[in-house]
Amino acid sequence: MELAFIPSPSRGVLYLGPIPLRGYAFCIIIGVFVAVWLGNKRWIARGGRAGTVADIAVWAVPFGLVGGRLYHVITDYELYFSEGRDWVDAFKIWEGGLGIWGAIALGALGAWIGCRRRGIPMPAYADAVAPGIAFAQAIGRWGNWFNQELYGKPTDLPWALEITSSSDGRVPGTYHPTFLYESLWCIGVALLVIWADRRFRLGHGRAFALYVAAYCAGRGWIEYMRVDDAHHILGVRLNVWTAILVFLLAVTYLVVSSKKRPGREDVVEPGADASGGETDGAESADAAAKADRAEDAGEDDEPADEAEADAARNEAGSGKKT
Repeated sequence: MELAFIPSPSRGVLYLGPIPLRGYAFCIIIGVFVAVWLGNKRWIARGGRAGTVADIAVWAVPFGLVGGRLYHVITDYELYFSEGRDWVDAFKIWEGGLGIWGAIALGALGAWIGCRRRGIPMPAYADAVAPGIAFAQAIGRWGNWFNQELYGKPTDLPWALEITSSSDGRVPGTYHPTFLYESLWCIGVALLVIWADRRFRLGHGRAFALYVAAYCAGRGWIEYMRVDDAHHILGVRLNVWTAILVFLLAVTYLVVSSKKRPGREDVVEPGADASGGETDGAESADAAAKADRAEDAGEDDEPADEAEADAARNEAGSGKKT
């Protein structure tokens, strides 16, 4: 009897005339758009301006791509610098190979630069974009499906992944679809962060720390299932050790931050109100309306009311932008 399985794409690139559309790159691009879109909505809800998330992403995304590629090349250097390999392949990011640890680390550096330029707190920005990053990872993992890579141990389960390629040491067969496991896990992480953020009003970077801890918990057991070559320390894959270390750091930050800085930031972006607009304009409008009401009332009231109207006009004038 033929077993059920998840088929792999026959190829990972489509051509629109001379223009190649690579599935791996397409998944990353879609993930970035989802992360920016959701991050923008959450940033506005926290009291920030519309567009701020995208402006900072201009810094964070390129840094993240470089960091992810550097981590992959450094930890799998033999793929590019050993005998018979071409070091130029280290720059071919479209063929796959991004380490999430390097992407988050260097992406955070890019975000910090963007936040400094805008004068906003980095932890608040990280909290806003955390679920979007998890969703982006869930989408990006499907790029591994297009490339027929990073699968798990052989299995005959109904949801097994069929590998048809025999290049780079692959053995055709059916394997655990670890890309799918991680994609589903990341969706769960994103939903967990959104729920916890609403339930406990997480602030000062704790929503981001929760995302990191939850992701690492899943990455640890998923990493054990993979069969691709990897460096080991004391018989354990390097990425498992990294997941354990980062998990402990994230949990420590959650505990210490909740004690030192409980609650959530009152202001995440100076000059913006809860709807993402300008506070100065709203204050000026309110003051001007107050002045108009005072002036209308002064037509029939005592002269003392005229002084009240003048005071209201002065308040309106002082609220205007300079």
